[in-house]
Amino acid sequence: MSTAHDDARSDSHRDLAALEEEAARLGLGLDEVTRDRFAHYLTLMEVWRDRAGLTALTDPAAVQRRLFGESLALLVALRSGGVLAAGEPSTVVDVGAGAGFPGVPMRIVDPSLRLTLVESHGRRARFLETVVEELELEGVEVVTARAEEAGRDPAFRERFDVAVARALAPLPVLVEYLLPLLRPGGVMAAPKGSGAERELGEAAAGIEALGGCAEESVLLSLPEGAAPQRVIVVRRCGELPERFPRRPGIPAKRPLR
Repeated sequence: MSTAHDDARSDSHRDLAALEEEAARLGLGLDEVTRDRFAHYLTLMEVWRDRAGLTALTDPAAVQRRLFGESLALLVALRSGGVLAAGEPSTVVDVGAGAGFPGVPMRIVDPSLRLTLVESHGRRARFLETVVEELELEGVEVVTARAEEAGRDPAFRERFDVAVARALAPLPVLVEYLLPLLRPGGVMAAPKGSGAERELGEAAAGIEALGGCAEESVLLSLPEGAAPQRVIVVRRCGELPERFPRRPGIPAKRPLR
C-alpha cells in the first residue's frame, strides 16, 4: 500500500506553472514540500471531484489560478490588512469549506495557522478528511456540521481569530454564520464580487445585531482580466446575543434586516 509520502513523490511531475505564477505575483515562495502538497491536493480533487461534487472546473490550470490562487490572494490580503501575520499562530475557521477553499491553500502555505473546516455535506467532509490525512496537515480539524450548529456548539462558539467563507451565501446570511464563531476582536473575511458594497449595506442591521463592526474592505490582488473581488471585513466589537445563530435554515430563509 502506498503511503502519503509515496503519493506525494508520484505527484511531483505535475505541472504547477499556473500556481507558481500566481504565488510569485503575490510574493509567496513555494518550497518543495509546499509544492508537493499542492500537487497531491490537485490529484485528490480530480479523484473526488465527481463523487463529492467538488467543482465544475476540470482544467488543472484553471483550478490552480481560480481556486488555489484566489485562496492565496485572500491570505495575502489578510496579512496586508494586519488580520494575520506570517508565521504567527492564529485560529481560522472556514465555513462551508466544500473542496477546502480558501482554508486549505492558506494552511499549506502558512503552517502556523490552526484551521477548522466546517462542512455539512458528508462526502465533501470525507474528502477534506482525506486531504488533511494525506497531505499530513497538522493542526487541521474537519467538522461535519451546519454553520448554525457550529455557532451553537461551545467547542466552536466565540473561539476563533478569523472566520472565512467563499461563495457560501449572501452577506446578510453569512454574518449570522460567521460572527458567532469569532472571539471578541476576531475578524470575518468574505470575498465578494461586484455587489460587495450593496451586500454590505443590506447586512448592516445583522452586523449590528450580532455585535459586529464593518471595517474597510480590501481589494483582492487577482490576475489581469479576472473579475474584481473585494474582501468584506467585519470585526466582533460587541456582545453576541445568546439567541444567535438561529436554528438551521432560518438565517437563509429570514436574513436579519
